[in-house]
Amino acid sequence: MHMRWCNPRCTYRLGDKRLECSSAERDLGVLVDGKLNMSQQCALAAKRANRILGCIRHMIVPLYSALLRPHLEYCVQFWTPQYKEVIKILECVQRRATKMMKGIECMTYEEQLRILGLFSLEKRRLRGDLIAVYSFLMRGSREGGADLFSLVSGDRTRGNGLKLRQGKFRLDIRKKLFTERVVKHWNNLPREVVMAPSLSVFKKCLDNTLRYMV
Repeated sequence: MHMRWCNPRCTYRLGDKRLECSSAERDLGVLVDGKLNMSQQCALAAKRANRILGCIRHMIVPLYSALLRPHLEYCVQFWTPQYKEVIKILECVQRRATKMMKGIECMTYEEQLRILGLFSLEKRRLRGDLIAVYSFLMRGSREGGADLFSLVSGDRTRGNGLKLRQGKFRLDIRKKLFTERVVKHWNNLPREVVMAPSLSVFKKCLDNTLRYMV
């Protein structure tokens, strides 16, 4: 598979056998194409979830959380969508599911989420990213997280006291990588959230913060 548009598209061989080109490959259930924009994987995830949704007549939150949402979030830290139209495709699946829940069919999507105690899928992806950062930086030793993130040093740091350094890249695709896209949101978290003594406390504080975070 030749990655990105500027790839020289060389020919490769394994012994005497010429390797054929491929436009996309699946690995551990995730479909990766040469453009690395993950649009095909997002469409595949939405298709799987919609197929299950079509077999359900009456929706409840536990059923949605157990059967549908895992298809929309499996390994999502790797293939998180980059484009608005793709984000909308995934969000439409959850929107369709909430409309199937009795008593709230005529409400707006935002009202439905608030009553059901759910986040939008976009906000859940952000939540997963921030939980992953906390795990790297706070659970166990910080040395493991140091391989992925660069902490801002010095006593003059304002804010939560555990800010990450934002990298600078010429290509937009680098900005979408996990280690870069999460920096701004992590740095905006309050001190009491990032300094939570345990993962369970962090999740609780994070959920309270995300309800008011755009």
